[in-house]
Amino acid sequence: MKLSELARSQEKLEHDANPFAIITAAHLRTQQTRNDPQERYQAKRMLVRLLYTHGWDRQRILDLFAVLDWMMRLPDGLENKLWQDIEQIEGEKRMRYVTSVERLATERGMQQGMQQGIQQGECSLLVRLLTRRFGALPEWVNTRLKQADTDLLETWGDRVLDAKSLEEVFGDTRH
Repeated sequence: MKLSELARSQEKLEHDANPFAIITAAHLRTQQTRNDPQERYQAKRMLVRLLYTHGWDRQRILDLFAVLDWMMRLPDGLENKLWQDIEQIEGEKRMRYVTSVERLATERGMQQGMQQGIQQGECSLLVRLLTRRFGALPEWVNTRLKQADTDLLETWGDRVLDAKSLEEVFGDTRH
């Protein structure tokens, strides 16, 4: 049977307890809403709501939600609206499967990754500036740089232009 033939029984697919049926329905809805973000939002919301009606365990719902989320990408504004809807749906069903805590943890992980990238970039730039200004860096400088947070790297970066020695950059004579 072809996917186009299944489109005629789409409503039946959406209410079928077979996880493959709901994924097939999601694929059909994704094709139908290709150029209509608002319609895609409505379809995705409906499919997410259906995930909670089949009595599936938490992991199956999370796995199927991940597939739906991947297939049915939404613009940020509609994505945020969908998350609010999911919180409402979970409250209605008294089920907390795709929780806002999990979503926030994911966002926090992304922010931490970005912060680490910024810190590495600042450290790399500071190494280049220090090397250009003072020549090869002693091991104690590399150790201090690896242990520094972003604020300290910025402070040292501000000092590079005026300092007469590495010790002045790092604010002490300890190695």
